Amino acid sequence: MSHDITVLGLESSCDDTAAAVLRGREILSSVVADQTALHAAYGGVVPEIAARAHAEKLDLCIERALSDARTSLSDIDAIAVTAGPGLIGGVLSGVMMAKGLSAATGKPLIGVNHLAGHALTPRLTDGLEYPYLILLVSGGHCQFLRVDGPTTFYRLGSTIDDAPGEAFDKTARLLGLPQPGGPSVEHSALSGVETRFAFPRPLLDRPGCDLSFSGLKTALLRQRDQLVSDQGGLHPQDISDLCAGFQAAIRDVLVEKSNRALRASDGITGFAVAGGVAANTQLRAALETLSLDHDIPFVAPPLALCTDNAAMIAFAGAEKFAAEGADDLTLTARPRWPLDTRSPSALGSGKKGAKA
Repeated sequence: MSHDITVLGLESSCDDTAAAVLRGREILSSVVADQTALHAAYGGVVPEIAARAHAEKLDLCIERALSDARTSLSDIDAIAVTAGPGLIGGVLSGVMMAKGLSAATGKPLIGVNHLAGHALTPRLTDGLEYPYLILLVSGGHCQFLRVDGPTTFYRLGSTIDDAPGEAFDKTARLLGLPQPGGPSVEHSALSGVETRFAFPRPLLDRPGCDLSFSGLKTALLRQRDQLVSDQGGLHPQDISDLCAGFQAAIRDVLVEKSNRALRASDGITGFAVAGGVAANTQLRAALETLSLDHDIPFVAPPLALCTDNAAMIAFAGAEKFAAEGADDLTLTARPRWPLDTRSPSALGSGKKGAKA
């Protein structure tokens, strides 16, 4: 990849509107407009509200990103945009904006898989060489991927139901904690006792690297209801202990499955974790210890690059551009877009394609 290519990246797949300017591996600017306040009253992301907010904020984010980078559209070499997967209204907003900019400026257009953005972040932050193993763990996805190139991924295992981030969000709602659920549960767990409640570790009794988290949510719901029935409500310490036990169960499952994925991966240069749930400090520490046990380098990107951002989209776009060239104006927004198209779908398919 040319180290002096300057890329404008756009990200709008869920509830963060983002724009960034990247030159090589140097992040010249990264702007993220958070929508937390817009969705707070609903206990989760409302797709229609998210799409409207993206349409309203994208141009402002782009303007600020260019300003922060002290550059202009005329200085940009290419425009990279998340073209899926994600909430279709948000993805469409970003794709249409990128198409308009490309048509107006003549700059190359690059459609990026949002998951590839996360999966390639260790190359952006640490220059990790191909091939490497990554645990991509976020609000909507959880999978182990061997990354052999900018568009070449092999899935070793993935969740067969809820993603960990989704499970964290649902747990927060069940316990009356604010959204987003991951940070709320982690904060509450700091003062909790993780051994008080016996939560299951799903699928550890089965071979392979697939995961399941819906049963954890159900177990927490039952434990919560039992406490309410026995004592007429939840005490603050109950909530902390539930959060601690729930978080520990997810940690233990991810660490053991990571152990299996590492054993099944030969010739890799390192093990990385990325995605929103990778911001969980307890999980990062446990995975780093596991990597030390395997005597393999461990990469965990900075917290700001674990959650959705446009710098990772710009970088993934530059890598894809160097390998395959640009897309044209027929680029479409895709609600579903698996990285590994060779393996059978883990979550099933429908009219919109395979989920993962």
